[in-house]
Amino acid sequence: MPWIYALVGLLVGILLGVIISRLTTPGYKKQKSTQKELETAKFELEQQKQDLADHFAQTAEMLDSLGKEYTKLYQHMAKTSSELLPNIPVQDNPFNKKVAAQSQPDETVTEDVSPSSDEAPKDYASGATGLLKEERKEILDSEQVVTAKAS
Repeated sequence: MPWIYALVGLLVGILLGVIISRLTTPGYKKQKSTQKELETAKFELEQQKQDLADHFAQTAEMLDSLGKEYTKLYQHMAKTSSELLPNIPVQDNPFNKKVAAQSQPDETVTEDVSPSSDEAPKDYASGATGLLKEERKEILDSEQVVTAKAS
């Protein structure tokens, strides 16, 4: 039975030695404080990321509402300009042009995108391009091609 008391005493002594050495070692305290700082920094970084995401979401909503308000203001100006200045020709009223363009956006986009049949492509060259020859040819702009066709 005395050997059991000795074994228990040895285990208790080892356990107390490890605890005391951990508490008195300066490296352990430094590691513990560094770990706390790291956790604090991670928490602050996550908080800043969340704040930034919230900020951009709020800004996007504000920009959307601002755009809607500008559209309402523009439509109001178009309406009141035609009411207050009834004698002004429609083509001279700048608001009516924009409102008409906004009310039919599909038609204006297709008109802008499709090139007219009179215009040549921007890379149109007169004659051979000289890929197989050493001489270089003059590259014409679309305006020069239209005037050359008209002549």
